[in-house]
Amino acid sequence: MYAADDAEEEFDNKPSKRHRHDDRSESNEVALYAPPLEDDIYLQQNDNIRTSSLAEPTMKLSGHKGSVYCLAYDPQGEVLCSGSFDSTCLLWKAGGKCENLNMLSGHKNAILDVCFTNDSEKIITASADYNLGVYDVISGERIKRFMGHSGIVNAVDVSSEGSASLAVSASDDCTCRLWDTRVRGETGRFEDKYQLTSVAYANDGNTVYTGGIDNCITAWDVRQMHKLMTMKGHTDTITCLALNRKGTHLLSNSMDGTLRSWDVRPFIDDASGKKKRHDKTFVGGTHNAEKGLLNCAWSADGTMVTGGSADRIVRIWDEFSTEEVRLDGTAMHPLTSVR
Repeated sequence: MYAADDAEEEFDNKPSKRHRHDDRSESNEVALYAPPLEDDIYLQQNDNIRTSSLAEPTMKLSGHKGSVYCLAYDPQGEVLCSGSFDSTCLLWKAGGKCENLNMLSGHKNAILDVCFTNDSEKIITASADYNLGVYDVISGERIKRFMGHSGIVNAVDVSSEGSASLAVSASDDCTCRLWDTRVRGETGRFEDKYQLTSVAYANDGNTVYTGGIDNCITAWDVRQMHKLMTMKGHTDTITCLALNRKGTHLLSNSMDGTLRSWDVRPFIDDASGKKKRHDKTFVGGTHNAEKGLLNCAWSADGTMVTGGSADRIVRIWDEFSTEEVRLDGTAMHPLTSVR
């Protein structure tokens, strides 16, 4: 599933990372793909076979009035949340006819990232209005607003196995901040020298990973509140970070045109006795002059990876061989988010 990029309406204080597009490339839709069967001939002969619960092989979800920047499934995979340049999030049923369930509002600028808490009860949003919002999934009401960042909030994440009340955010103000939905303000922060564009929260809740315009990934210890290590290899801004379900490997997307996987398990040594974190490189996706923060994601079983791309092609790579698999469908607009 992917989101196509577009900017239709003017807003004050527009995100610095995402420029306006030519009107000819406008799209405010989310598309869901049912993955095709490996045997194309078999699929053609049996076109009633479905590999997902979607009513059709391809579904377009319309409703936003601006570019869709971010997507997130709830932990059960039953609800999809989309965040947009129009300052709203829309909730969709992730199956059948994908009915619209609710709209989340309250931000004064574009929503750049969104995630569900691991109990599926809340949604946390990151916005270009410098704030984060906490919303009730059922009612759609905003129950808390986190203020404190002095720059655009580019990313937000939660731990998949840790406390459902904890979240982390990354901002253009060069800080990564820790939040607890049970209290009012931030509970801690990590300060960097450069703007932070991406963040990932380790499964156990003890480590936070950030990426930014310095092309590096930094690991931070939440318990001791200090830097653990820096992973280098990318040659341009890191636009997204994503951990696999087991929490053993970190996936990064970069404006250098590559996705990379990193082994973040403790005590990983190569033959020389040195820690070797970089695992694999996936080549094929593209970024363009608009410098959008394109996402990346793992498959549920960790055997495949995918990433947003400015060339409008949905790509999937085999995690083991790094071989690229190109889906039959080609999007009409640059792909900003994939899940």
